[in-house]
Amino acid sequence: MSTPDLIIVALTVAFAAFVQGASGLGFALIVAPVLAMLQPDLLPVCVLFLMLPLNFYVAWRERHAINIRGVAWISLGRFVGTFGGLAVLVVLSAKALSIFVGASTIAAAVVTWFIPAFTPGVIAFLLAGLITGVTETATGIGGPPLALTLQHRPVAEMRSTIAVCFLVGELISLVFLFFMDKIHASHIQITLLLLPPLAVGMFASRFVHSRINARFMRWLVQGFAIVSGVVLLAKAL
Repeated sequence: MSTPDLIIVALTVAFAAFVQGASGLGFALIVAPVLAMLQPDLLPVCVLFLMLPLNFYVAWRERHAINIRGVAWISLGRFVGTFGGLAVLVVLSAKALSIFVGASTIAAAVVTWFIPAFTPGVIAFLLAGLITGVTETATGIGGPPLALTLQHRPVAEMRSTIAVCFLVGELISLVFLFFMDKIHASHIQITLLLLPPLAVGMFASRFVHSRINARFMRWLVQGFAIVSGVVLLAKAL
């Protein structure tokens, strides 16, 4: 990766870590399209690695609000969905993966805007986990299904529960990717270079997470996701 590209990615990672630390979602939606445009071979491994410390921090910060029941059912669906995500990685080329990321990002953002309020149950949790398993393993993006499921819960519950689900899911995906020989030294090197900007974004989020308007932040993330998805699709096509 060239120095200018690395600077762009580093700034994106810092901003995305701030957004997810404050609102509970958005890191992969912001970072994955940028990586896909600049260096798609880093997906999804670098995104998954970077989200481990980020989600651990968010989960620990608001551990009192975690929905344990939701985490259990989502994680079960997430495990099953991992196999679908691995199949996507085997079948799709780099160009096709870029199209997949762009289209799924736009679709997820649009659906998030229009879905009506509801109280999630077992079926909703399982479906969210299943879809997340496919999308996060293939692209690193797993937030939209979880956000759809938990968006009407208290903000602290949404943030902490999504963070724990991400942690479990990311570990599952990385284990499978490792045994498929999809994790390389270049992924580790880039991840280490991006840890400082990640830490900056995480640290900055602690000053606003309890005061920020979560609805506004979700709109901001979804708007950015749509723009990024459109740019990515235009480049790939």
